[in-house]
Amino acid sequence: MKGIRKILALLLTLLMMGGFCVSAFGADEISRVCVCVNGDAATSRGFSWYTREKGMASQVQLAKDGERIEDGRIVTGSVSCSQGQYVHKVTVSDLEEATTYCYRVGDSEKNCWSSVGTFRTADTQEDSASFIVLADVQASNEENFRKAAAVMKQAVAIEPDHDFVVNLGDFVNDCTNEEWDSYFANFDFVHRQTTLVPVAGNHEGNLQWNRFSSIFNVGSARGSMTTTGCYYSFDWGDAHFAVLNTNDMYPMSLQQINWLINDMTASGAQWKILLMHRSLYSAGKNINKPDTLIMRNLLLPVIDSLGIDVVFAGHDHMYLRTRQVKNDSVQLIETVTENYNGEEMSFALNPAGTVHILPSTAGTKRYSVNEDAIPPILSCADIARATKEGGVFATVSLDSEHFIYKAYLVEDETNEVTEIDSYAIRKTQREEPVKATNLPESALINAPGNVVNLALQLVWVIMTYLFKLLPSVIF
Repeated sequence: MKGIRKILALLLTLLMMGGFCVSAFGADEISRVCVCVNGDAATSRGFSWYTREKGMASQVQLAKDGERIEDGRIVTGSVSCSQGQYVHKVTVSDLEEATTYCYRVGDSEKNCWSSVGTFRTADTQEDSASFIVLADVQASNEENFRKAAAVMKQAVAIEPDHDFVVNLGDFVNDCTNEEWDSYFANFDFVHRQTTLVPVAGNHEGNLQWNRFSSIFNVGSARGSMTTTGCYYSFDWGDAHFAVLNTNDMYPMSLQQINWLINDMTASGAQWKILLMHRSLYSAGKNINKPDTLIMRNLLLPVIDSLGIDVVFAGHDHMYLRTRQVKNDSVQLIETVTENYNGEEMSFALNPAGTVHILPSTAGTKRYSVNEDAIPPILSCADIARATKEGGVFATVSLDSEHFIYKAYLVEDETNEVTEIDSYAIRKTQREEPVKATNLPESALINAPGNVVNLALQLVWVIMTYLFKLLPSVIF
């Protein structure tokens, strides 16, 4: 009998080490509830949550604002296993646009439900959008998650009517179950009242494969691999957003670049916005590393050719906003001053090029300005500064003519909020659409090109170190 018990104990241990779920008895606990943009922002959402117990159904109950949630319709999804827990996902694709919904997730047969959350679908008849941006929570203990959540609470107070929240990646530090539980516990207040647009950071994309894609239900681009994260796109107002997976590196795969080109050229939106984790314009400690240098070499020409207006990125835990840049150089702009919504503002008028924004970090891990950042980054920066005294968030509002960006610092000790930067663009005309393309997006088709590209980029980065970075350090 003892021998049998030892064998069973050994098998149980092996199962748990291998990431398999083992059923336990007791009350089911619903956690990590999240609603993500998934496809058409006007009609679709991706719901996801976790349970520790086996046997829970994967159901979302939905009701329009003002209706009883208990009378709402129920949509059933799927369940899978990840890191010893159960991941539940439901994608609802027949929502009504411009509608506020209440929802809860759980199991109708067991009458086991989460608390009620809300979200609002996009309005295709409106050209406006409003959203919050933050990056790099990257906490590893409860205290630092609380401090980052305090930054998020100030963001919601400043922009209470936002349509969605963008998180530019590195939600956690070591990607453990304990960290994810702490993140969701502290950020539950915002996840339960809005739609999330998550970006895969290296701390969730590279530390544990498939972690990002299991936690967030975003609807990755067709045919793409989701091992290290997801790339996807959506429209809101008169803006098209593409979300990249910059863990797809050394170098960035041709299939993702081709997808970005196909995706952006197919859009007729007035504003084209790119969301990513690793930054192309940064004065943090990572900017001179090979992966970032290669990414700059590959992506900047693509961004220039697509007419992307704004790039938001994180990773380097300091604050930087460029001027209008194209071909890695500053573009001359004309400005106009006007009263917009009761505020006197200066707008860059029909500018050429792209603005790259790194909104520092909402967390407590903060970097100094790297004065040795590869040229011409610092000369392209309109502002580059450390934010040692607090966490940062940003807000954006846009319509078919205006793009207004503001950044705020939340002081650690006092929780006082200070505006540290702003930038606005006005377009008085619609740009001619770029001719749509149909480049191959398959990993298999692009495999030979990826091998050749890797070799070429490694040679290029070695030459860059020898003839550009090394001389600047020596002399």
